[in-house]
Amino acid sequence: MGPGGANTADMFRLTFDINAVCPITGARSGTLTTHHGEVATPVFMPVGTNATVKGATRDQLATAGSRILLANTYHLLLRPGSEVFRAAGGIHRFMNWGGGVLTDSGGFQIFSLSPDRTITEEGARFRSYVDGSAIFLSPEVSIATQLAIGSDIMMVLDQCVPSTAEYDTAARAMALTHRWAARSLAARGDAPGALFGIVQGACVESLRQESAQAVSAMPFDGFAIGGLAVGETREEREHFTRFTTSLLPREKPRYLMGVGTPIDLLEAVARGVDMFDCIIPTQLARQSIAYTSGGQLRLQRGVYREDFAPLDAACGCDTCRNYSRAYLHHLFKASEFLGVALVSVHNLHFYHGLMAAMRQHIVAGTFPDFYRERRELLVRKDDENPMRGPRAKRRKRPPEVLGAYGVKASPAGHFSIVHRASAETMHSVNHPDEEARRLYITQSGLEARLSESVSEPLVLWDVGMGAAHNAMAAVRAFEEHPSPRPLTIISFEEDLDSLRLALANPTRFPHIRHQGPGVLLSDGQWSRGGLTWRLIPGDFLGTLASADAPDLVFHDPFSTRTNGPLWGRRCFAALLGAARSRPMALFTYSNSTAVRAAMLSAGFYVARGMGTGPKDETTVALTSALAGEARWPLLDASWLKRWHRSSARWPVDCGDGEAADVERAILEHPQFQ
Repeated sequence: MGPGGANTADMFRLTFDINAVCPITGARSGTLTTHHGEVATPVFMPVGTNATVKGATRDQLATAGSRILLANTYHLLLRPGSEVFRAAGGIHRFMNWGGGVLTDSGGFQIFSLSPDRTITEEGARFRSYVDGSAIFLSPEVSIATQLAIGSDIMMVLDQCVPSTAEYDTAARAMALTHRWAARSLAARGDAPGALFGIVQGACVESLRQESAQAVSAMPFDGFAIGGLAVGETREEREHFTRFTTSLLPREKPRYLMGVGTPIDLLEAVARGVDMFDCIIPTQLARQSIAYTSGGQLRLQRGVYREDFAPLDAACGCDTCRNYSRAYLHHLFKASEFLGVALVSVHNLHFYHGLMAAMRQHIVAGTFPDFYRERRELLVRKDDENPMRGPRAKRRKRPPEVLGAYGVKASPAGHFSIVHRASAETMHSVNHPDEEARRLYITQSGLEARLSESVSEPLVLWDVGMGAAHNAMAAVRAFEEHPSPRPLTIISFEEDLDSLRLALANPTRFPHIRHQGPGVLLSDGQWSRGGLTWRLIPGDFLGTLASADAPDLVFHDPFSTRTNGPLWGRRCFAALLGAARSRPMALFTYSNSTAVRAAMLSAGFYVARGMGTGPKDETTVALTSALAGEARWPLLDASWLKRWHRSSARWPVDCGDGEAADVERAILEHPQFQ
């Protein structure tokens, strides 16, 4: 038995043996042994959130080189539930998988997906996205669920906060994670599953050091680096990865959670990490992106229409042996799921091949040379890729700048609109379409509202239309509904160049490939089958009186730095007045103390919204008729205390002599009585 297992004499949980270490970088090659066989490290674990990896069968996973998968306790607790796994004899029999399984605890999903979560010392309370039922997840419940699932490696329940969180927030979450870690160990008891602790501390060296010392002192079988890839820069992530691995026990495996792209894996292995997971290989396959030995390809591009070469001549996967780039291009253009499945399988082969190559070079002592060579190749895109065949005529490159806006690529592979003067980016972390659906469509209950048997149209205000991600998410929800209530979307936007820029780049902004946005821009209105989408250009505060009273508001302007007046109490007072006594709910990505103070002093009831990307909370503002809705927990006296302590608590338009009025309005607000 190797030195990495924290095992009793009569119980096997896990062993970890280090075979080679690069003396220059610290990269490690090892062997991790679980109840379901040996796993060579460094290793990439495909994400099988719901006991399946999207786009790949069990046999395809094994052929690609998968030896251990990640599944998620949060999702599997909600569906199919612990009782199904107990009846099936565990996840391996349930999904007919003979390799290893690691289960995440659900901490990150509570942080990123639950719109009305409440976190206390005991655990987290939230509502199921499956049926809306109330769920309680504590360290004990998480471990019990993971034991029922039967994973080889379990994770402790942790409280995840943005990596850019302020010191006090990060310190509180870290301390709670430590207490939950001890409870997770106690709950595991003598069960045979291995258990990893998680180091938190955001981007604060002193907290990372304190957390690593506290967690390393507990008898865990391995250690994870949590709280990265949730808002920090690439440079910060690489620094804190190196900093944290240097503090962890050498003899036990190190796992960097939720990372990443191929270049991310190379950089982290060079900093001493052994294990990784990420959805990127299959997620980007859905966007037609393939990783190849010559760089990244986006197969929807017209240059591949008559390119009959294999996807990657250097790859031996089934996709590359049997299908051309032209055929894959056709599948994506025709919206055939086979294209996604074929590229998913290829990307998994590529990831596992990259990890195998790193292991070989670490053992051979040539990892530094490999690292320098691959750093350049792994960030190549289509235009730099020497494997791209010049089959199609070169088309005019779409504009990347228009007026005040530009197009910016994110590290995750999607494109965003950036305000050039302020360098502020729309949807800088999350994919904008996914954020629009979670933050605005799901959280507002739009689909349920469209099911109401009401002939009067539901009126949705889209304030700060930008590139129309939120409005198009609402359009899609309407179009996908079998018998929707009539819907009126009213989009307000002062500068339409962001929409024009997106329309000029349809391959980068696929949500825009729809009849509606173009007609809206040219005619000011687009209608189809009970849906009316109107555009009101110009200054929002000067034009809102001309619009029908809203039932829902998606408030998504740039921040106070760029669109200050739209975040002040005068704007929110005008929005409250526009409701004209109708029950109305407003949803926004901001969780700013000053913005919430502006809403409260304007007369709104203010609630905590779901977390998204780097934000642990967003904000929901309600008229009094909706203030009792349990799904939107109102700010309470604890927020008032934080507001009093805040150094940035006044609304952006709070002038000299107005602070007393704002304070009085907040303290006397019925919400706090």
